[in-house]
Amino acid sequence: MFAKAFRVKSNTAIKGSDRRKLRADVTAVFPTLGTDQVSELVPGKEELNIVKLYAHRGDAVTVYVSGGNPILFELEKNLYPTVYTLWSYPDLLPTFTTWPLVLEKLVGGADLMLPGLVVPPAGLPQVQKGDLCAIALVGNRAPVAIGVAAMSTAEMLTSGLKGRGFSVLHTYQDHLWRSGDKSSPPSIAPLALDPPDLSEEKGSVQADTTLQGDMRRLTLEGEEEEGEVQQRCGEKSLSEATEDPSVGTLNPDPTDSKTLQEQMDELLQRCFLCALKYRVKKADLPLLTSTLLGSHMFSCCPEGRQLDIKKSSYKKLSKFLQHMQQEQIIQVQELSKGVESIVAVDWKHPRITSFVIPEPSPTSQTIQEGSREQPYHPPDIKSLYCVPASMTLLFQESGHKKGSILEGSEVRTIVINYAKKNDLVDADNKNLVKLDPILCDCILEKGEQHTVMKLPWDSLLNRCLEKLQPAYQVTFPGQEPIVKKGKICPIDITLAQRASNKKNYGRGFQLLLILLPLGPCSVKITTKESLKEGLPWWCSG
Repeated sequence: MFAKAFRVKSNTAIKGSDRRKLRADVTAVFPTLGTDQVSELVPGKEELNIVKLYAHRGDAVTVYVSGGNPILFELEKNLYPTVYTLWSYPDLLPTFTTWPLVLEKLVGGADLMLPGLVVPPAGLPQVQKGDLCAIALVGNRAPVAIGVAAMSTAEMLTSGLKGRGFSVLHTYQDHLWRSGDKSSPPSIAPLALDPPDLSEEKGSVQADTTLQGDMRRLTLEGEEEEGEVQQRCGEKSLSEATEDPSVGTLNPDPTDSKTLQEQMDELLQRCFLCALKYRVKKADLPLLTSTLLGSHMFSCCPEGRQLDIKKSSYKKLSKFLQHMQQEQIIQVQELSKGVESIVAVDWKHPRITSFVIPEPSPTSQTIQEGSREQPYHPPDIKSLYCVPASMTLLFQESGHKKGSILEGSEVRTIVINYAKKNDLVDADNKNLVKLDPILCDCILEKGEQHTVMKLPWDSLLNRCLEKLQPAYQVTFPGQEPIVKKGKICPIDITLAQRASNKKNYGRGFQLLLILLPLGPCSVKITTKESLKEGLPWWCSG
């Protein structure tokens, strides 16, 4: 569902009544969660936002964001957890296991087929068709995908583990995961379970025996005739790979004698001081505590390490900031009900002035140097259209409201479908469209209301586009698309001949050099001679 970029419709802070309703819904959908766990997942005072978006296939999805990470999403009145939530509560859903090679296909939008399952010694978890399930990789119980079972466990075994097993909704590394802090799955050791009775789980054992060959068939959706992905056994046997929890994960440094909690406390304070000294400015105050964490502290985390406040001795960001306030580094106030902000920072505090970022390791320096050598790729700029209030009647049948952002092809499809659905195509001339009262109000001028009764298809579509409000989408390489309303303002570059045969490009070119790193612009050059000057035509929008 989130294999491709989605379009955000709105992003608002949750109300107190909605927060209580969400807690009740979480308790009803996930009864295994205790009261304290529900309070941690849906905090009472920390910032919690509701993001309404449209997936690339047009599905309307509601996402709940806490601490900068999406924690839950709602689709067709069904509530689902994200991988960020499952990493904190790995036993929330029945978990099935697959091979690391399959993850790349799942991220690309494929469903999980039964030949890709790894059957543990205890057998498959017992689920019914339509149950929500988690998918993990061999050697690590941390889920990497969430899906709905296409059949029950008994039907899976009866089919000999063939066919579609799970319809995948959300995965690690998809665009919903990218909207958070982009952290990696933690290392969670698999459960050590006793093998079941052979007479009761005969089908499971037979399936397990089949999977232990040198070849593994991993059949995925979209591959012709359930194409095979072969995975040969390496130096470790299957049992060793299953028992080793460190497969495919980053192991902590065995030479570090400090506990994980002490290491996380040090990392938390380092990211906090780094954010205050190098990122947060006086003009940013007052600053939401959630913004400090999501926009500044996470980005200060060293490469290869992950900041997790729950693994520290503070457990919550609010407790850590209270401790920093006791040290008189910052001052925190509740400017609005349930929302805390940092209102003052002692920039001359010894802990801030003495803080220095450790020198990066040779490996990270190599990575940075390699990134500088990559060629520049200009941003992709796409024209969009916004539905105004005067045209909502025309677009409401297709599920769009005032302020909806559409592409030109989407507008064309909606108008054509509207005309055909309401029998507006002229029976004598298929190239003409009869105008009903809604079309007249949307696209005709006041003086044309009683004179224009029909329009050609091209004229009808062009008038619709002209009446829509302009917008645009900018996509920089490796970043999420940015959608903004309004027109892209052009920049005129004039070439003037000065004394001593010197050429001056004027203020327009200087302005262009300033604006290019900030966003899109269209370039208009008014002199033919400028073609000989080698102007950077790639930067024109």
